[in-house]
Amino acid sequence: MPEQTFLTPEAKAKLEAELEELTTTGRAEIEARIQEAREMGDLRENADYDAAKNDQGLMEARIRQITHILNNAEVREVEDTGEVVIGSLVTVVDDDGDEMEYFVAPPENKQPGVLLASPSGPLGTALLGSRVGDEVSYDAPAGMFTVKIQKIAPFRG
Repeated sequence: MPEQTFLTPEAKAKLEAELEELTTTGRAEIEARIQEAREMGDLRENADYDAAKNDQGLMEARIRQITHILNNAEVREVEDTGEVVIGSLVTVVDDDGDEMEYFVAPPENKQPGVLLASPSGPLGTALLGSRVGDEVSYDAPAGMFTVKIQKIAPFRG
């Protein structure tokens, strides 16, 4: 069974809108570009045709990716359990006293202006299961870091 991807209702709606755009307007625009390039003549040395076909391939790959995510998504609001779970908004303080807020969720849930801690990444993995007051350490490419959890709340996009 494929692994489920957590999505907030907002992230699901955003992906559905992107899928709708790609499968309607996006496909129509690419088809028009391909047709226009075909009318220019020899396809063997037609850079516009090659570019349009490449863009078509990338777009179809994105359509398959979004479809897969939506078909295997766990869409839910997050409960306030008192511990960090996927979908939590976590405020931490680092060793320098800097306070940062992270949304613990897969990248498909990215929100503008909100730092994301993927549950499969070093920080997200370290945060999962923690409670307010806990100190967690994680190994990142720049070295070992420790943060103290100040606040945990369900993310509400």
